[in-house]
Amino acid sequence: MGSSIFGTDGVRGEANTYPMTAEIALRLGAAVGNYFGTKSAHARRVVIGKDTRQSGYMFENALTAGLTSAGMEVLLLGPVPTPAVGLLTPSMRADLGIMVSASHNQFRDNGIKFFGPDGFKLSDQVENEIQDLLENGVELANSDKIGRAQRIDDGLFRYVERAKSTFPSGMRLDGIKVVVDCANGAAYRAAPEVLWELGAEVIPLGVNPNGVNINADCGSTYPQIAAETVIAHNADVGLCLDGDADRLIIIDEQGKVADGDQLMALLAQRWSSEGRLNGDALVTTVMSNLGLERYLEDQGITLERTQVGDRYVVARMRAGGFNLGGEQSGHIVMSDYSTTGDGLMAGLQFLAEIIRTGQPANQLLGVFEPVPQLLKNVRYMAGQDPMEMQSVKQAISDAEGSLKGRGRLLIRKSGTEPFIRVMAECESETVLRKVVDDVVQSVTHACAN
Repeated sequence: MGSSIFGTDGVRGEANTYPMTAEIALRLGAAVGNYFGTKSAHARRVVIGKDTRQSGYMFENALTAGLTSAGMEVLLLGPVPTPAVGLLTPSMRADLGIMVSASHNQFRDNGIKFFGPDGFKLSDQVENEIQDLLENGVELANSDKIGRAQRIDDGLFRYVERAKSTFPSGMRLDGIKVVVDCANGAAYRAAPEVLWELGAEVIPLGVNPNGVNINADCGSTYPQIAAETVIAHNADVGLCLDGDADRLIIIDEQGKVADGDQLMALLAQRWSSEGRLNGDALVTTVMSNLGLERYLEDQGITLERTQVGDRYVVARMRAGGFNLGGEQSGHIVMSDYSTTGDGLMAGLQFLAEIIRTGQPANQLLGVFEPVPQLLKNVRYMAGQDPMEMQSVKQAISDAEGSLKGRGRLLIRKSGTEPFIRVMAECESETVLRKVVDDVVQSVTHACAN
């Protein structure tokens, strides 16, 4: 099979194309079922959730077949947000949780994310061990030990109640008008329900999934329509989720879009002032803005950086005992409430700040002045490694020289899509554009040869 099928966040790719085929999902189900089943001294149980992609049915069934062949009892949650799987896995005393989703990607893609019995995503080491089982094959259960599958009808209800419990007791959202864009994804029912039950006037978008419209011109990756809706309805705030609802992008009452960095700055400062920011530190990735780092330093808060991927953020949080982290892209991890990024819970924390302070969204989201940042993506083909080309290495070296003392450069392969991501920050926008364009041109040329 060759190189590992695991990326930044589980397994991901175009549906019906390696590794995202029914055959691989079947074998993967048997392998992961074997891995966790042999480590369980009790009933071997797995919960499976999914988003609204058409291909979700195929992967749900294939995984179920593989897992039951390994003797696992499968509990099917249906469409639920990714954080619901992280919460319900330990709640239902399961040995394993699986989410079938490609997050913010378009419907053609799908993915498989794994959670351990503690509700946290699997480590690189465990994924490598599962990869070995996948390549070497596993011993299937005896015919009298084959597992069963059953639907769990109240999985969504359990998550909704858990999400509401994170909102301050006794506080209501009466008089608050909220546009919520669910990206035609996993939170299309949960998010509007939670907001309405807490008293908000809800204007829902992206709540009519049809299997192919997930993340299509909507949600956290395309907040334009939500921004227009906020203006048109004179709403107080817009909350934009992605396909599996583990990300949040916020829109203020003026239609301005704020990323995860601004929300993390707000929450970190607030929690620190209340003495509940563990270690007085925020954990985020190398992608977060330099302006965030400078602001936190002024507040006496440490910024801990990790590689890209919310599971690496969570791993650092757990290792250091920190309780707040996330990504610029909108993953907000609050370990007091959840085991992974949760867009809905993060949105509730922001709405609570509006109620508590009496300030409009635009004032709460302008916590720091970001350093100009530019990100461009270059698509590469399978088998290509432009980062190893001497011309690209030279372009990177030249760019780093231009930015020395004035900013920073970050170049990496995406773990979820076939892109080289070129990102730079610099106070001078002229220098910023030239540096990024030069590196992009070099990578593009390398990919063409």
